[in-house]
Amino acid sequence: MIIAKQVTKYFGGFQALKGISFEIGRGEIVGFLGTNGAGKTTLMRILASYLPATSGRVSIAGVDVTKNSLAIRKKIGYLPETPPLYTNMTTRDYLKFAAQLKDVPTKQQRAQIDKVVAECNLQDVQDKTIGTLSKGYKQRVGIAQAIINDPEVLILDEPTIGLDPVQIIQVRNLIKSLEYEKTVILSTHILSEIQQIAQRVLIIKAGEIIVDQSLKELLREQGNQQKVFLRIKGEREQIEQAIKGINSLRQVSIASLDNVHSMKLEIINKIEYHNELADKVLRANGQILEIKEIESSLEDVFLRIHSAKED
Repeated sequence: MIIAKQVTKYFGGFQALKGISFEIGRGEIVGFLGTNGAGKTTLMRILASYLPATSGRVSIAGVDVTKNSLAIRKKIGYLPETPPLYTNMTTRDYLKFAAQLKDVPTKQQRAQIDKVVAECNLQDVQDKTIGTLSKGYKQRVGIAQAIINDPEVLILDEPTIGLDPVQIIQVRNLIKSLEYEKTVILSTHILSEIQQIAQRVLIIKAGEIIVDQSLKELLREQGNQQKVFLRIKGEREQIEQAIKGINSLRQVSIASLDNVHSMKLEIINKIEYHNELADKVLRANGQILEIKEIESSLEDVFLRIHSAKED
């Protein structure tokens, strides 16, 4: 569905993208991850044909982005980080305008507007001027214009920014409902969203792809580096010394209230630590009140990989 080959982008003497290549199949939901300035937004703009690459090739559904950008724009829906809204228009008029721009057939426009208004929960503000809406509603109007043409490809740059928790869940469910139906590229700093929505992750750093892997494989490979949470009662100094003596665990953090200590430890050897932990704590006159293992999250994996690439 989407093929990028050796895509580079220069802004003057600065190289924002450095020979990026990947393929994304029809119906995939792919998360783009990276710190600010990594090149995510630049890459998304090139895919959306809003920005030309300096070199390389991008095709969507067999159409070269550089040779026929108008045809490409009919196939995609694009939500930039700042939604392209006309604040003097009502929500419904703006969506009609967007439908006309994207060549939605006249006879289908009303039904399509009704559909996206319902999907993005805009019923209460469809006749209000966009300039009077809250940031959350404006973001949802932006999402509605991105899907007004029922696109084959959806490119979303920070789609839930400014939304409250309920709205975030609604948008997340909307994106998830498109799985296998549309190709979705999603960029967000909220890594838990990627973990709940995406099938695959591309991690971009300094204009290069450093990871391109399915989410399940990525989390499974990193699964041996888990954490354990402990609540222990006892003397803090004795407890800390006891934990330091366990080669299978490494202390990450500790917070104390009176004589009860909440500890987060990294598991170095999952098989070996249980008996030694219990023995060491008892010898330090401590009492284990709670113990639970914490599975690696995408945030843990991202930070670990990003840090490792800097070493």
